[in-house]
Amino acid sequence: MYRSLAATGAHVDPVTARDMISLYRRNSGLGALTLDDGLQRVAEAQARDMAQSGDLAARGELGDRLAGAGIQTPAAVENVSAGYRTLAEAFSGWRDSAPHNARMLDKRVKRMGIATAYAVGAKYKVYWALVLAD
Repeated sequence: MYRSLAATGAHVDPVTARDMISLYRRNSGLGALTLDDGLQRVAEAQARDMAQSGDLAARGELGDRLAGAGIQTPAAVENVSAGYRTLAEAFSGWRDSAPHNARMLDKRVKRMGIATAYAVGAKYKVYWALVLAD
């Protein structure tokens, strides 16, 4: 949770992230999340492409990316960000941002994938993608 991800080969631990976000959701009267392999792959591709391009919109719209991965879902949301070095920083930043917080607390979602990518020469260094779906 507090380990710096600003290093080559460093990646967020999806289980720790799921547990942190699920606890937050439970404290808000919502259900816990489960990890989903398909959403994980979508998050990993988004984080990797953002790090390579330095652009938070590197892969386009979430719905298009999910469809391209063969994932059909009526409800899906995403938090992308950059610059946070640890899971704790990213979570706090999302919680303190009304739009990001609303997505973490979306009552429709039950599954998630989360990923980071590090780019040594990029402005923000660490890029984050959290994908949530029903």
